[in-house]
Amino acid sequence: MTRTKLCGLTRDRDLDAAIDAGADMVGVVSRVPIETPRELAPDRAAALVDRVPESVTSVLVTMPDTPDEGEALVDRVAPDAIQVHGCSLSEVRELSARIAIPVIAGVDAADDDLDEYATVADALVLDSTDEQGAGGTGETHDWMRAREIVADLDAPVLLAGGLTPENVASAVETVAPFGVDVSSGIEDERGTGTKDHAKLHEFVARVSGEPLRA
Repeated sequence: MTRTKLCGLTRDRDLDAAIDAGADMVGVVSRVPIETPRELAPDRAAALVDRVPESVTSVLVTMPDTPDEGEALVDRVAPDAIQVHGCSLSEVRELSARIAIPVIAGVDAADDDLDEYATVADALVLDSTDEQGAGGTGETHDWMRAREIVADLDAPVLLAGGLTPENVASAVETVAPFGVDVSSGIEDERGTGTKDHAKLHEFVARVSGEPLRA
C-alpha cells in the first residue's frame, strides 16, 4: 500500500483534517533558509507534533546548516522522523549516526548520486528542488525516471513534486513509490500555506483508491 505524507501543516485544524483523512505521515517545516508560509518556529512545530497520534508518523522537515543543528532541532521538536534538504552525504551520514529516529533525505530526481544517499538515509524524498536544495516547489519531474530510481534503490522512496488530487493516482501507478508527499498541491488559493480540507481528503482517497466521502 502506498503511504501518504501531507506536509507543511501549520494549523491545528489542518493537522486534524490530515489525520481524519487517513494520512500515514504528517510534516511540519521549521528552520529553513527560504521564504515559505509553511515555516514554523520550533516551539510551534513541537506543539503540533505533540498532537499527532501514535498511529501517524510525525516528520520534521528542515534544512540544517550542520548535523549539530539538526540534532538540536530534533531534541526540541521531538518528531518521529526528520526530513532534511540541502544536506551533503557526509552530513546525512553524521546526523543518522547521532539521532535515534529515521532520517529522510530530500534529493532531486536529476541527481546522479541517489544510490549513495540511499546507503546513508533511512528513506528518500524524490522531489523537484530549487538552487538551495529545498523541495516544495510545486513542480513535477520525469515520472519514468522516478520509476527507474524506485526500482533500482533499496531504500524506500517517497515521490514528491507537483502532486495534486488530480494527478496523484497516475503518479502512483506510473512510479510505484513507497509513498507520496504533498504540500502545495493540497493548499487553498490564498497562498498562506493553509490547507484545503476537501483537497487533502481527495488526495488521500486517490492514493488509496477508496471512494470519496460525501
